[in-house]
Amino acid sequence: MAPQMYEFHLPLSPEELLKSGGVNQYVVQEVLSIRHLPPQLRAFQAAFRAQGPLAMLEHFDTIYSILHHFRSIDPGLKEDTLEFLIKVVSRHSQELPAILDDTTLSESDRNAHLNALKMNCYALIRLLESFETSQTNLVDLDLGGKGKKTRTKAAHGFDWEEERQPILQLLTQLLQLDIRHLWKHSIIEEEFVSLVTGCCYRLLENPTISHQKNRPTRDAITHLLGVALTRYNHMLSATVKIIQMLQHFEHLAPVLVAAVSLWATDYGMKSIVGEIVREIGQKCPQELSRDPSGTKGFAAFLTELAERVPAILMSSMCILLDHLDGENYVMRNAVLAAMAEMVLQVLNGDQLEAAARDTRDQFLDTLQAHGHDVNSFVRSRVLQLFTRIVQQKALPLTRFQAVVALAVGRLADKSVLVCKNAIQLLASFLANNPFSCKLSDTDLAGPLQKETQKLQEMRAQRRTAAASAVLDPEEEWEAMLPELKSTLQQLLQLPQGEEEIPEQIANTETTEEVKGRIHQLLAKASYKQAISLTREATGHFQESEPFSHIDPEESEETRLLNILGLIFKVVQEVIEFFVMVFQFGVPQALFGVRRMLPLIWSKEPGVREAVLHAFRQLYLNPKGDSARAKAQALIQNLSLLLVDASVGTIQCLEEILCEFVRNDELKPAVTQLLWERATEKVACCPLERCSSVMLLGMMARGKPEIVGSNLDTLVGIGLDEKLPQDYRLAQQVCHAIANISDRRKPSLGKRHPPFRLPQEHRLFERLRETVTKGFVHPDPLWIPFKEVAVTLIYQLAEGPEVICAQILQGCAKQALEKLEEKRTSQEDPKESPAMLPTFLLMNLLSLAGDVALQQLVHLEQAVSGELCRRRVLREEQEHKTKDPKEKNTSSETTMEEELGLAGATADDTEAELIRGICEMELLDGKQTLAAFVPLLLKVCNNPGLYSNPDLSAAASLALGKFCMISATFCDSQLRLLFTMLEKSPLPIVRSNLMVATGDLAIRFPNLVDPWTPHLYARLRDPAQQVRKTAGLVMTHLILKDMVKVKGQVSEMAVLLIDPEPQIAALAKNFFNELSHKGNAIYNLLPDIISRLSDPELGVEEEPFHTIMKQLLSYITKDKQTESLVEKLCQRFRTARTERQQRDLAYCVSQLPLTERGLRKMLDNFDCFGDKLSDESIFSAFLSVVGKLRRWAKPESKAVIDEFEQKLRACHTRGLDGIDELEIGQTGSQRAPSAKKPSTVSRHQPLASIVSDNDFVTPEPRRTTRRHPNTQQRASKKKPKVVFSSDESSEEDLSAEMTEDETPKKTTPILRASARKRRP
Repeated sequence: MAPQMYEFHLPLSPEELLKSGGVNQYVVQEVLSIRHLPPQLRAFQAAFRAQGPLAMLEHFDTIYSILHHFRSIDPGLKEDTLEFLIKVVSRHSQELPAILDDTTLSESDRNAHLNALKMNCYALIRLLESFETSQTNLVDLDLGGKGKKTRTKAAHGFDWEEERQPILQLLTQLLQLDIRHLWKHSIIEEEFVSLVTGCCYRLLENPTISHQKNRPTRDAITHLLGVALTRYNHMLSATVKIIQMLQHFEHLAPVLVAAVSLWATDYGMKSIVGEIVREIGQKCPQELSRDPSGTKGFAAFLTELAERVPAILMSSMCILLDHLDGENYVMRNAVLAAMAEMVLQVLNGDQLEAAARDTRDQFLDTLQAHGHDVNSFVRSRVLQLFTRIVQQKALPLTRFQAVVALAVGRLADKSVLVCKNAIQLLASFLANNPFSCKLSDTDLAGPLQKETQKLQEMRAQRRTAAASAVLDPEEEWEAMLPELKSTLQQLLQLPQGEEEIPEQIANTETTEEVKGRIHQLLAKASYKQAISLTREATGHFQESEPFSHIDPEESEETRLLNILGLIFKVVQEVIEFFVMVFQFGVPQALFGVRRMLPLIWSKEPGVREAVLHAFRQLYLNPKGDSARAKAQALIQNLSLLLVDASVGTIQCLEEILCEFVRNDELKPAVTQLLWERATEKVACCPLERCSSVMLLGMMARGKPEIVGSNLDTLVGIGLDEKLPQDYRLAQQVCHAIANISDRRKPSLGKRHPPFRLPQEHRLFERLRETVTKGFVHPDPLWIPFKEVAVTLIYQLAEGPEVICAQILQGCAKQALEKLEEKRTSQEDPKESPAMLPTFLLMNLLSLAGDVALQQLVHLEQAVSGELCRRRVLREEQEHKTKDPKEKNTSSETTMEEELGLAGATADDTEAELIRGICEMELLDGKQTLAAFVPLLLKVCNNPGLYSNPDLSAAASLALGKFCMISATFCDSQLRLLFTMLEKSPLPIVRSNLMVATGDLAIRFPNLVDPWTPHLYARLRDPAQQVRKTAGLVMTHLILKDMVKVKGQVSEMAVLLIDPEPQIAALAKNFFNELSHKGNAIYNLLPDIISRLSDPELGVEEEPFHTIMKQLLSYITKDKQTESLVEKLCQRFRTARTERQQRDLAYCVSQLPLTERGLRKMLDNFDCFGDKLSDESIFSAFLSVVGKLRRWAKPESKAVIDEFEQKLRACHTRGLDGIDELEIGQTGSQRAPSAKKPSTVSRHQPLASIVSDNDFVTPEPRRTTRRHPNTQQRASKKKPKVVFSSDESSEEDLSAEMTEDETPKKTTPILRASARKRRP
């Protein structure tokens, strides 16, 4: 067939060219074999040189055969074919303009060029696609990355990624010609356009197309598609294809955004943006929620498109609003981000038209509304968007207060991410506020006065121009009467208006709405009505009037500080925020800086470094003209932190200063000025002098030589001989001196002896004299000073026990002398015996307690460490002096040393030596401390005789310290200690003894273990101080595994609802930490639920809900949830009251149930089915159904429906015939409930533990002869209900026994539970 006679139809698939089609349709005659391809290609090349591009008409079969065998032919042949086809199409592109302009072109020539064009383009594009497919497969196989691709390029000298761009540019050049005239009626066929554009879309599907190296290819594709859009009506097809690609290829969103924005701007195709957005807007939100990948593509596309062409996208935003109400939060975020971009780039500035301002306000209203979105990611995104808007100063001033209020409210958000972004938004408000660089009251006072004056002037001008709305009504009427004649009819109706206005005000909710109506009336020139309404409003809102004048900035600032103090999850952002607030001069920022201090102990390096960086910014770079002025400002700022600071705050600041000193970040001028203030070379008040000594002591932690080189000076500062003594300064001097030595226990790696000063040193002489002389003066500051002095003596002195014995003897001697003076001054010997002044007795007992405790610490740490150090040195010396023969013969000894047995034996020997000294020597009759024991016991045993609160507190604390020394003494006095702990009327005594017994529980756990219930009992102490101390102590003991965690931990749970926020926060922190200890909370929950819902011992229903909601939030594992569901459902059968049934139902509703948990409930439905007649129980189970439906899979819905139907059926039957239901289920309930009638009756109220009888020692847990091991017996029967609270016996609930039952031998603290032991 002659080339001019046939017509080439573009096939949908290559196989169509092999089939005979319509009349004159071109068909491939023969698919050549691979060996014939090279010569045929050469023949084609020769024909091309002779005939030009029309040679394709006779040699298309050759190219088709190459495409057919593409995977099998030689790479060189592929590359030659590609190079040749590029030449053919390029030559044709150059010849076509002349051919298209030729008006004499015959029909046959036109048809020949058309066929040649279609054949050339088809061949080139199919070859391009074949190369792309093979290259993609090669990249997929080459998992290693670079190596294989590099070798391929080196071997053939061909890089496909570089060849694509010229081909696409050639096709673009061809499409820019007016080739439509080659077709009949100048209508180009859709198949040809689809052929060219289809290769572009296939190239875009390559995952590497978004890489930077492929940018030329992307640009070429974009321009080629742009020409197709503008010249060949490709809009509809492009829109559909882009939507499909966004759904299936996440990597294409930024590529397509770049293309669409280019088409909309450079090619003038703005309408394509509307078409694409319309397609996205018409997507069903429910379908998008089930297609996360497609949703991500659409969201990324909209977000980036809004950044590039916000003005074009803005006209189509109304189509996307439906997605704001959809379930998919990603789409909501995208639409909100688009709105923010339009506010930033289009709707920004003061010169907006009214329509643009309305649009901007609508967008901002939408953003603010979604600040309360149900999804935390949306709330977080909204705050991020507002942060950008504030930073770019695009937020109108009228919205500042509303957005700040939104950010402040989000500070209490449950999501850490939301809190973080709220803090950043508030920081942006501070940094970009339009008011001043300083926000303190003093800095704003001047500008405020100027603006107020300016406002008054403007109001005066307004009064001149128009009638005033605040004048007296009569004067207003007289002034306005000539001008208001035209409104005479309205004024005549004024009585009706006055009658209506009070009704309107009565129905008004806020003052602001009334003010708005007043402004509207003034704007309408309705002056008389406005005045009447104002007067009515003034009387109606008289009580709330003061609140309308409060500075909104100040009220928001106060609220902000209160909320930020409760947050340690987004620490770095909070720290940066308070640094900024402090720099802006906000006075309340100092509270935030103080709360920041404890974060220096954070285990996270980032948080610790953030705190150090913050204090560097705040304090290390003060303003000043000279180094001395800067040092003075730094010291002044640090001293402000010390004002009324707690011990914890001081320790935190000490750690920070220590870090600065180690890094040499504090200038020498700071140290010099501190010494000058301490020595009074610079005039300063006593408090400033004291704070200087404190700061020097803190710095000595980092560099001990700061104090060590000036030790005598420091002794002279605080321990001079003047009277009256400044004990506060003396105490700080002792603290500072204590920092020149390491207070930790010496380690084995240290070979040098610890730092000690001789007994004759002036420091100890002055300490001894100061303590002894101050003993007889009733100064309350003497007690904390002597405690620090005794600690310092034991820390630094050689033979500190000698010095402290002298102090004790001196003070006791003075006390005896005072007593003798009292006796001699009595005239009548028959009078009552002379009494020692209370403060002297208190001072003496307190001093004795401090010496006793420090003597114990000295033995346990310093003496024990020194013995160990000397032993290690001795062993090393012996090892060096041994002969080689001796080393060879002592293989057994060497083996013991390698195994560490020799060192362990020596450690045990040394520990036993220290223990023997404490047990046998310290409190025997020959030692000084023993002389104070009778006096101490007499005071503690006779609270009626010695009733002074301070004396009782000191004596009880001293007794606790004495008990720390010896197990024998502790055992003999435990009953007295716990009697005072329970029955002392003084909260301070109970609080002190709680701390003391906590320490004893660590030192002598076996002795204190039987008394554990009395420790838990203090958690319900009526005094807030005692409950807080008990909570701290029990938290420490339980988390350190020093106390068995039993059902009494429910007392800690009760603290979750304590009226004191600090105690509730302490309890919450305890359970947070306990939740990290394996299954601890899961194991305790059954007992806690049983105890708290007990009608005699538990809590009210609402508090129970609060407690259990917190505790059940720690149950996150599916297996734990399923097990608890089963246990709780079975517990319905043994519930004695309706209250317990409601509590159980509430607990079930709070669990994070899964499908397996639901099946557990169905399996145990008979346990609670008859209880569903109670409305609250039914509602609780219905809430479970609601939660399950929210996340249910389609296959699970049938089970949920079945469960709900059973619930409703039982609920209805119970309401209609509850009597019949009870009769039908009597048999099923009687059997399990009859098993434990006695155990239910054995529950004892908490008051039985703390009775008014004489306090007695509790029996050990193993004396259970009268009460067999009920739990073990029950476990053999394998009942369904496993609640230890139901199996508890009397010894678990009562801690009181008689004297003859006092345990003489206790078991170790690590023993198994009594219930797990055999009887």
